[in-house]
Amino acid sequence: SGRRTQLLKGLPATSTVEENTAAGVSVYTFNVTVSPLSSEGVAILPTIVNSNPLTEAFDIESKGDLEYSVVTTGNPVLDYETMPKRFDLQIFVEDTTGRTDLNILTVHITDKNERPVFRGNMAIQTVRIYVLEGTPPECIYQVDAADPENAELKTNFLLSSFQYSLLPAPVPFLVLESGAIFSTKEFDYEKDPHCYFLNITVSDPDGLNSTKTVNINIININDERPYFTTKQRIYRIPEEHSPGTFVANITAKDPDEEDSPSRLFYSIQSSDRYFSINPLTGVLQVTGRIDRDALPLRLHPNISVIVRVEDGPSGGHTSETEITIIVDDINDNPPECNPSTFRKEANENMTAGTFLLDLRNYCKDIDVDPSNNRFNFTGLSGFGSNNFALESTVSGRLVMTGSIDLENPANLGVEVYSLTVRVQDIAYIIYIYIRIKPVNEFFPVFSNLSYEFNVPEITKVGSSIGRVNARDKDWPPSVITYSIVAGGGTRDYTNIFWISPTKGDVKILARLDYETTQKHILIVQASDQEKTATASVTVNVLEVNDEEPVCSPNFYSFQIPVSLAVGTNINGFRIECQDRDSDPRSFRYFINEGNVNNHFTFSPSAGSNTSRLILASRFDYESGLDTNWIYRLHVYITDDNLLSARDKATHLIKTGTVTLSIRVIPNPTTVIATTPGFTIVTKRENLYSESAWYVPFVITLGSLLLLGLLGYLGFLMAMWVRTRCPPAGKADSAPLINAPEKKKHKKEVVVTMTKLNTVFDGEARDPVTGKMYEFNTRSGARRWK
Repeated sequence: SGRRTQLLKGLPATSTVEENTAAGVSVYTFNVTVSPLSSEGVAILPTIVNSNPLTEAFDIESKGDLEYSVVTTGNPVLDYETMPKRFDLQIFVEDTTGRTDLNILTVHITDKNERPVFRGNMAIQTVRIYVLEGTPPECIYQVDAADPENAELKTNFLLSSFQYSLLPAPVPFLVLESGAIFSTKEFDYEKDPHCYFLNITVSDPDGLNSTKTVNINIININDERPYFTTKQRIYRIPEEHSPGTFVANITAKDPDEEDSPSRLFYSIQSSDRYFSINPLTGVLQVTGRIDRDALPLRLHPNISVIVRVEDGPSGGHTSETEITIIVDDINDNPPECNPSTFRKEANENMTAGTFLLDLRNYCKDIDVDPSNNRFNFTGLSGFGSNNFALESTVSGRLVMTGSIDLENPANLGVEVYSLTVRVQDIAYIIYIYIRIKPVNEFFPVFSNLSYEFNVPEITKVGSSIGRVNARDKDWPPSVITYSIVAGGGTRDYTNIFWISPTKGDVKILARLDYETTQKHILIVQASDQEKTATASVTVNVLEVNDEEPVCSPNFYSFQIPVSLAVGTNINGFRIECQDRDSDPRSFRYFINEGNVNNHFTFSPSAGSNTSRLILASRFDYESGLDTNWIYRLHVYITDDNLLSARDKATHLIKTGTVTLSIRVIPNPTTVIATTPGFTIVTKRENLYSESAWYVPFVITLGSLLLLGLLGYLGFLMAMWVRTRCPPAGKADSAPLINAPEKKKHKKEVVVTMTKLNTVFDGEARDPVTGKMYEFNTRSGARRWK
């Protein structure tokens, strides 16, 4: 087992194969010999166990009877120009007795003349070239191709072109041997084909070639004027057409857009007093009144309209055409007479046929067309009209039919006759209408005898709180107006309610206050200008927690010693609160701002309308825990103590505020100088404003009293020393000037001048007088407000 034996018959060997050979082509054939003892033949079939260089381009296939062939796999395809020219394939075989053999097959790759290949975009797709119409002849594209064997190439193309119909046509292009494509003419999009297909062929010296197609598209530009397709230029319309009436549809086309809907814009360049045109559709329509009987149309009934069409909304190529509209007269004017009342005198003895008045001299019809301005005189009527007559309906001459005798009892003493004559246009008939004047018979009636509205007291001013309604049975229905005739006033407002005169909506003009008035009764009146009716309106004001707690005092300032005991009622301060719409037990007290280190609290904190300020914890300035000497407490008082957690989220809660100013006074201490070398003297000078004239006066007076007190105390001290220490004898009074005097250390005095502007940054109420005063929290200076 494992013995090396000559099993591969025909190996080692050398073979050749041509590049680009397809998969499955035999490269070399060999046999395998096995031992007579190996009855079952080959245990491991011949296999390529290694190749130099590495490749999977070859494999071994069995041909039967221990004959095998090395074949190409096509993965990868052999390429003489890019791959190694030689491959050493190591072939291994083992028979069933354990004998093995390993030999080498050397394969040489031979060159083959290949077709040229296109490079760039032409290698992967059909190239599209776009040429603007009107462009002069020029190079429009450069073909890039190469030969695998680096041979010199030649380029040509089929002298044919295909439009969309794929029919052959002359080709206005030229391709040089270098691959440059030239246009040979200036294209016109409207006349020439829009698309060309060129078959470009590249060849090597042996005649092998490759072909690709180039698609050349001609791009349209706006170089043509639009033209009108509407042939009609004269239109007739009657006068007095209503605005928007269709007159004509003006159409045009653009040669640049023959294959697509034209995007043209229409406009009127002449006067647009009577007509307008839709800028997109070209529809001409009436926009103003056209009166044929008024100037200038009375003299010149033809209207000329200059219509312009453009192929761009903001300029481009344009064309214009003139449209003439002839306006026809219609019978739209009745005859008119001026004057329309005539006064004539006639003697009672005038004979029949006596001429009285020629009506045609005073009447006319302004219609232009004669067929429309003719009128007749008819319908002579009136009391006593039988005494008069019209000669004819055309002439309009009024004559007497007989004499009138005033003394005749048949005339009943009538001296004045009222006659009427109908002046009738041939196209019109005059009608007489008698109008029945309506009478106001019924009173207005409210839908309810009384109304009741429930309104929360916090309702916004101007809000509508309800509506009243009244009707009456008169026809046509009377216009009913509403007003408030009584009620709705308070001490502060004459009227706090308003009613809409036409709709009956009741609105509030001032804020409602349940604590002042819980109910308002209004008397509302409905009137149809002649008759009236009233109804009562009751407005129930619903209580809402809209009053905030008011506490006394709302500002207080005081001083406390630093050593004040915990639990002490500070300065006996007590706060007392009131709320017009809340129970005294509803108050809660808490300090919102200024309570540094929580030194202060209120007791009780809730459930009472009075509470005391308590020191909750001691001050600690020695350790640095406390640094503030002045506390400004902002105290909030809410009226929600009696509300549950759910009610607090839905009910209105009001808050009052109190401000407290507390100054902590440190304990007096004695400072012993440990270094007697110098003494520090600090002088402070207050600069007061002129308004604080009393401050220097008080300081001066206090200084004088202090000096007097010190002088008096010095006098008493001298008297006491004199009585306690009598004068010594003469021996004791030996001159001491010869004794050595102990020299005292000279003390250096440093004077620090500090100028303070008095700033009054706090205020408080004097507990005796009740007056307010301002104070400086640092110096203690005060002044009355």
